[in-house]
Amino acid sequence: MRKLLIKNGQIHTMAGREFLGDLLIEGSKIAALGEALEVPQDTQVLDASGCLVLPGLIDAHCHVGIGEEIYRWEGEDFNEMTDPVTPDMRAIDGINPEDEGFRDARLGGVTAVFTGPGSGNVVGGTGVVMKTAGKIVDKMVIRDPAGLKIAFGENPKMVYSEQKKMPMTRMGTAALLRQALVDAEVYRDKLEEGKSDPDKIPERDLGLEALMKVIQKEIPLRAHAHRADDIMTAIRIAREFNVDLVIEHCTEGHKIAEELAELGYPAVVGPLLTNRSKVELKDKSFKTPGVLAKAGVKVAIMTDHSVTPIEQLPLCAALAYKAGMEKEEALRAITINAAEILGVADRLGSLEIGKDADLVIWSEHPFQLTARPLYVIIDGNIVSPESRKDGIPHAF
Repeated sequence: MRKLLIKNGQIHTMAGREFLGDLLIEGSKIAALGEALEVPQDTQVLDASGCLVLPGLIDAHCHVGIGEEIYRWEGEDFNEMTDPVTPDMRAIDGINPEDEGFRDARLGGVTAVFTGPGSGNVVGGTGVVMKTAGKIVDKMVIRDPAGLKIAFGENPKMVYSEQKKMPMTRMGTAALLRQALVDAEVYRDKLEEGKSDPDKIPERDLGLEALMKVIQKEIPLRAHAHRADDIMTAIRIAREFNVDLVIEHCTEGHKIAEELAELGYPAVVGPLLTNRSKVELKDKSFKTPGVLAKAGVKVAIMTDHSVTPIEQLPLCAALAYKAGMEKEEALRAITINAAEILGVADRLGSLEIGKDADLVIWSEHPFQLTARPLYVIIDGNIVSPESRKDGIPHAF
């Protein structure tokens, strides 16, 4: 079994422990942490003296692989904008592991992402949590499906008003989502009846199967919502159907922070390192993640890559810290909080025995402008620094 020992690093576990010492990797898992660990035979050793060792960063909302940034329509697989309700779409079928964005992620210390459909449809399809290193998507995936994308506000209105079909209003968006969830409840009930009466088993419906995972709380709705009123509509519907919900973007979340905290829904905030490209972003602020966190909302920070380049995830968190978010909370927003919101905290987000060996050795704290990820390790393998095709190392 492959063994790798990281020695003499400042290890910040994101699990309540920070110390100067060692971390042992056996195979793809963390095997031990402590001071002056014994070096097993046939172990590769990395000296991390003067460096900070952190869990790999996690981008809790992006479109890496499914929206290939150097292409035009050839690599744009965000939305199947021919029908406003497409729950049967699966991100895994549109992800290209050779997208340059995966390499950029690794160069920025991002070792895992949630990637999925865009926000052109009321119901867009399911997304996945996956590693950022690998050749085959199926082997990179950690959780599939990891959530069902839904969208409120301007995007679905814009797409379908141009097609002269529903939804042309916010009311229409909410109505279509409600009907989709009702249809899933009916489908579920018919399947249950079919257990005792085979004649009542309905014809198989892949879209309703995806929606059933939501109403059975196997996966959450992941709601694109910028404005405060759209956020509350998403919550209203989630409460009506008693389903789990993650608020994505949450641009005006600071306006209703106490209410969100009381209701208990997590928020994945961003992209913040961008311009105000539409009316819904008029109150965009790097203060929002900190306001939400201080109110008691569990917060992750996203890039929405390629809106903000994915390698700038630590910069986004650093700017939230600069705007008033607690430093440790900003770091949690791109590590353990993100893992918990994505339902993969048993494997990712912190450095603990038995978890995946996904970690980064930083030259200094990643919130420093001069910080560089000296080594990026995924599943126990050193995947960065990397070289270009001409053999010249990439600058971190």
